[in-house]
Amino acid sequence: MPKKRILSGMRPTGKLHLGNYVGALENWINLQDEYENYHLVADYHVLTTDLDTTDIFNNTIEMVMDWLAAGLDPVKSPMFRQSQIKEHAELFLIFSMLITKARLERNPTLKEQVRDLNIENLVYGHLGYPVLQAADILLYKGEVVPVGEDQLPHIEITREIARKFNMQYSSDKPIFVEPEGKITNFARLPGLDGQRMSKSVGNTILLSDKPDVVTQKLRKAVTDPQKLRKNDPGRPEVCLVFTYHKKFNPSEIPSIETDCRSGVLGCVDCKMKCASKINLILEPILEKRKTYENNIESVKEILIEGEKKARSVAQQTMSEVHNKMLMG
Repeated sequence: MPKKRILSGMRPTGKLHLGNYVGALENWINLQDEYENYHLVADYHVLTTDLDTTDIFNNTIEMVMDWLAAGLDPVKSPMFRQSQIKEHAELFLIFSMLITKARLERNPTLKEQVRDLNIENLVYGHLGYPVLQAADILLYKGEVVPVGEDQLPHIEITREIARKFNMQYSSDKPIFVEPEGKITNFARLPGLDGQRMSKSVGNTILLSDKPDVVTQKLRKAVTDPQKLRKNDPGRPEVCLVFTYHKKFNPSEIPSIETDCRSGVLGCVDCKMKCASKINLILEPILEKRKTYENNIESVKEILIEGEKKARSVAQQTMSEVHNKMLMG
């Protein structure tokens, strides 16, 4: 039985942080034996909020190095730049004819972005970025898309577009499947200040951070504001560091929770336990990343090879689209 296909990607913003790892990358790595994976560097998507392209290529290399260092296998999971496969833009154009402005304006994720980024003049590309995502997914006949809950509205738009294209042009034998969203188990990891983890805010731990940097950052992490001294009873349920323990140190959760509530475990010791576990996880990633940092050409070659594979699939899909639309 053939494996189902996954298409997923990230915008190239440079080095990745633990939130990226927990929310997406770790899941990709765990799924690459079970599914046929394709992973794109969503460099066109960067333009929806920032027209400056100066750092896109370098940010792409940094991000792909983190993908590789964390364990994404380029043989099992071809990696490629969206901008290097022209069929993305072509299918995006066709799909743009299948959805209304009103439907896109109802996208709750867009509303959140407009509010959080304080956007006054929304550009067409930003309004329509779920349509470009639909083109990204359906170009590779993606059947499963690993996402956090906040991305489910985009998957629904993709399903609607696939359904409309099939009904309009290929009702006899549908070209596109309606993909399913696969929710990430630990979808969002808060930043060190308790807010959304973001490099622009400066509340992140990077996958490339050295042990002393991780320890230093954890020392500044927010904890239970009512636990002022070591012997004060704590409330793990409101403590950011306890959230990190649940992800990176699950075996000690019962004892940490008990000792925190009783006051036996102080916040400094709790943070150092957490830093130690995170550094243990990052150690092999750091080591493998050094290999790629010393051979950037190999990273470029991996992208070029991935783009050859992706282009072949994309061209086949567009050939089917042209035939169904009677466009030659």
